[in-house]
Amino acid sequence: MQINFIELKLLNFKSHRDLTVNFGERTEITGDNAKGKSTIPESTSWLLYGTDALGSKLDPTPITYESEETLVSLFLKVDEKNLLLGRGLKKGKTHYYINEVPSKAGEFNEIVEKLFDKELFFSLYNPNYFFTLHWEKQRALLLQYVTAPATKEVFNHMLDEHKKCLEPLLKKHSLDAIEAIQKENKKKMDKQYIAAQSRTKTLKEQLDEMAPNTPLESLKSELSQLLRKRDEIEKSLESADDNNRNITIIENEIDFLKEKKKRLKEQAKAIRAEVINEVCSSCGQSLNEESIEKIKNEQDSRVERLKPEFNEAHAKLKKLTTQLSQLDYIEITEQHHEYKLIQEKINPIEREIANYKNYERMQKQVEQATDEEKETLSSLNESIFILDTIKAFRAKEAELQAEKVQALFDTLSIRLFEKQKNGELKNTFEIEMDGKPYRKLSLSEGIRAGLELREVLSKQSDVIAPVFVDNAESITSFKQPTGQLIVSRVVAGKELTIETNNDDSELISVDIEVIS
Repeated sequence: MQINFIELKLLNFKSHRDLTVNFGERTEITGDNAKGKSTIPESTSWLLYGTDALGSKLDPTPITYESEETLVSLFLKVDEKNLLLGRGLKKGKTHYYINEVPSKAGEFNEIVEKLFDKELFFSLYNPNYFFTLHWEKQRALLLQYVTAPATKEVFNHMLDEHKKCLEPLLKKHSLDAIEAIQKENKKKMDKQYIAAQSRTKTLKEQLDEMAPNTPLESLKSELSQLLRKRDEIEKSLESADDNNRNITIIENEIDFLKEKKKRLKEQAKAIRAEVINEVCSSCGQSLNEESIEKIKNEQDSRVERLKPEFNEAHAKLKKLTTQLSQLDYIEITEQHHEYKLIQEKINPIEREIANYKNYERMQKQVEQATDEEKETLSSLNESIFILDTIKAFRAKEAELQAEKVQALFDTLSIRLFEKQKNGELKNTFEIEMDGKPYRKLSLSEGIRAGLELREVLSKQSDVIAPVFVDNAESITSFKQPTGQLIVSRVVAGKELTIETNNDDSELISVDIEVIS
């Protein structure tokens, strides 16, 4: 897009009661101070945006005289298409005109917005404007016309291991998303790794405390011998117990039989000792000899009935006595003591063997904890490597982008990034000339810097617009910018003069009377 100013008309605009400016390829405005030179470019910015040439508020009303209306109109060409824009101020109300037709503010602003971006226009029109912006706006304005290096281009300048790491991840997520995922995983793995280290250390300490002092095979061999001895003693004790139990049973049986014989003898003796009452208890008559004999016979019969039981008890007693005489009581106190001693040896060995099982279980837990610790560390290291790779990618991307931007300039140095202590890059924007930042440049250096910058913006945005150079007397020479050039110079004692030139011929001079 090419924009040319053709004619500017000012009516009651600040110091200018009625002024017409015809622009050429080069328009020079000269005159002493306070002759209204800077007012001319201000009128153009007020017409388009209602501000001065630096984007600040502007009161366009006359300074030294009274008027009912202020009006600015600009005839311009946009890619060979004519456009006449006007803005007026009457009784505090703003009026808009498009091709001399009164229009609404929205319609007027829409036309202006289609022409160019406001920040871009001011940066192209006024070489000083760009440097009044916040550095973030400066950076964004310049970079919006400079494409970032392609991912493939960045990878071509990186290590293979970084490329192999990041390339497949970028097929699934954006770089910012990958970074967010890996930062979250790193944070999580940092905590898990500390916990895993603590758990592994604790388990290893427990394992060291449980470490057996005697080899398992030795313990098993010793235990086997002791168990064999214990089994032998157990069998011996069982046999002795059976023997002694049998003796006790026989002794108890003998005592019972002896007591039974004694009881039967006493029963027989008691029967024989019974006194025969010779008088009948029923009738009171004396018994005859036959009756008495009958009673005696009955007593004898009762005694005889006790004999089989007595003889049986006697026979059993004799048999058991014979058996008892053939048995010897076995003393087992010493065997019990020996059994106890052996068991006391067995117990710690069995505990130590059982400890081996616990030790093996603990070993497995330690191995599992160690594996988990390694896996956590691996995941942590992977995230760290990916994050470092992202840093490397962004650093290289920034480097390539900076090279790309820097290649656009001849004398200016552009700094787009600043490296932090943690290695990450932080966006910044600094323009330097001959090693000096813009804020420390002289007036002439600042103008040259502004002109070079607007040339880059014009070329990158593909917008050719007029440029106004104020205080041109402070600079002896500068490269002819792209587009119409409007120059303002202070000439002591000179009235306001506007000279235009459309080719290589001499400038056309016009003296302007300024209302004071």
